[in-house]
Amino acid sequence: MLPTLFPTNLLRAAGLILIVALSLSALPVNAQAQAAKTAPYIELTPPQPTESGDKVEVIEFFWYGCPHCYAFEPVLEPWSKKLSKDVVFRRVPAIFNDQWGVAARVFYTLEAIGEQERLHRALFDAIHKDNLRITDESAMAAWLGKQKVDVEKYKAAYRSFTIETKLKRALQMTQAYRMDGVPALAVQGRYVLTAGMINDRQELLRATDIVIAEAIKRLPKK
Repeated sequence: MLPTLFPTNLLRAAGLILIVALSLSALPVNAQAQAAKTAPYIELTPPQPTESGDKVEVIEFFWYGCPHCYAFEPVLEPWSKKLSKDVVFRRVPAIFNDQWGVAARVFYTLEAIGEQERLHRALFDAIHKDNLRITDESAMAAWLGKQKVDVEKYKAAYRSFTIETKLKRALQMTQAYRMDGVPALAVQGRYVLTAGMINDRQELLRATDIVIAEAIKRLPKK
């Protein structure tokens, strides 16, 4: 449980986020797409700051316990590795309540000790295939040991100031990006595409490609 980091009233507000006014429109298609094709998205006002410098930032909001995120990962991972050199892809664990906060803490702890990329898919599998309880610290320690992780190093980082700071930022982003479910993809701090808007995973990625292409066009000329 994370009582000090996630006050009950703040968690309730985050968990009940509803997007009351959706600005659904379409971006122009790129040269390879059909002329009539559009990419539905939510446009954030104001747009959120990005961390990608002079590149387009793409964020996946997810939760390790989400079966839809788990099903999305096998198509998302290869897609993310083929993105343009003008694009930076990163993951942000959405936080709506204490349970989601624990999953986010695990994500950032693995990232801090350099194990997140190696174990991301394996952890998804352990949760959804082997019923690993990510909120059970003893079960997590046993699983991590089997993955050849330095468990003491993991435990030392788990409640560190760095992780607390990242958790607070993830909670802020969950709210600022008006998340009401996962998985979701955000482009350049401005456009959000969700599985609820586009029910097919491949179509969601194709629509995101269109939004990314338009965002790249707007990058400052080098």
